[in-house]
Amino acid sequence: MSEFVRAIAVADLSPGQGIEVTIEGRPVAIFNVGGTFHALAGTCLHRGGPIGQGFVEGSTVSCPWHNWAYEITTGENVASSDVKLARHEVKVEDGHVFVRLT
Repeated sequence: MSEFVRAIAVADLSPGQGIEVTIEGRPVAIFNVGGTFHALAGTCLHRGGPIGQGFVEGSTVSCPWHNWAYEITTGENVASSDVKLARHEVKVEDGHVFVRLT
């Protein structure tokens, strides 16, 4: 398993927002849901859209390409829980969000 990597500053991502970053060459979507940070695989399972650029509503993100929606806290597609984005472990320290890829 990889180590935690500093991804963003906490101040860079307001509640209700998402951001797209690259960690170890992989796209990762980081979200702030009510002050809690979550990280998901950054590529939509439908057609490869950028999840980190998606539309956040509550704890759901919709892919900007074809509107596939995922529950941010679990990575599950809202239409089918069998379809799931990988979740990455997150920790917050010293004003930064760290992500460990799974």
